[in-house]
Amino acid sequence: MAEKPLKDRIIDTALHLFEKYGYHGVTVDRIVTESDTSKGGFYHNFKSKDELLYHIHDVFITYALNKAQEAYKNYTTPTERLYAIIQSFVKVFHVYKPHITVFYQESTYLKPEYSEKINRKRDEFKQIIFRVIREGIEAGEFRPELSVEITGMSIIGMVNWTYKWYNPEGPLSIEQIAKYFADFILHAVLKEEMKNKPSISPFLLSPLFHSFSKEK
Repeated sequence: MAEKPLKDRIIDTALHLFEKYGYHGVTVDRIVTESDTSKGGFYHNFKSKDELLYHIHDVFITYALNKAQEAYKNYTTPTERLYAIIQSFVKVFHVYKPHITVFYQESTYLKPEYSEKINRKRDEFKQIIFRVIREGIEAGEFRPELSVEITGMSIIGMVNWTYKWYNPEGPLSIEQIAKYFADFILHAVLKEEMKNKPSISPFLLSPLFHSFSKEK
């Protein structure tokens, strides 16, 4: 197997050390030693430990934002878009689990120049969800009495909490967990008459899904 590029080795080492000892408990010297590089190698890839922490945060937020943008572009109805966004949002907790753990532990240590960039992307992501919910209400797919902001923040908050309990070795795959989230959220936002439409049924769980998941 080919050795990972130096930048990836530095990031992987920093993720492990930050998660275990905290941001301020880890020096550049230790990252350099445990990633089997030199200070020159480190500073060729990152200006500072602060920039390294920013990169760890930015990579998964950028991934989530790009997936949400793709979902909005590639699908046409609010239900399809919301389903696709939820699917990719949940899966980010598997793809970037160590990054997200470090983010929640160490994000307060980001310098303002970096935290502003992160917050802009988080706000872009939030606004896409708000837009989809608003358009779902206007299209007659989602319940008209819903508050766009409260509904959107509830979805974000609920999915974000996945980092606290998700176990990659658990009985359900991230794909199955994503289906449960999508079903729960769509049942909460869809108008009753929409839930029985043939075009909507592919986005909701079938009665056999739970039994199948337990067998898996």
